[in-house]
Amino acid sequence: MPSRFQGRTLVLGLYVFLVSFAGVVGVLLGTFGPDDLRPVSLLGLVELQPTPVGLAIFGMVTIGLFLGVLLSLVVLVAERYDDHPKG
Repeated sequence: MPSRFQGRTLVLGLYVFLVSFAGVVGVLLGTFGPDDLRPVSLLGLVELQPTPVGLAIFGMVTIGLFLGVLLSLVVLVAERYDDHPKG
């Protein structure tokens, strides 16, 4: 059980790092990027202006959702088709 907990902790830490990194890149792009950026649409629901905060939110939400869905599918498949006998 401890090795499984360490694995989940590692994956969760990597997930948080990647989402945070996307936010930092959004801030940098909004601060130092070209001046002629157009507003971006977040999931077709909200239009975000190309400011440092807007691009950080856009990057964090899109990367977070994409990786979250993939990780959820991996967990679902791993728990459903586990070959290791319980007990």
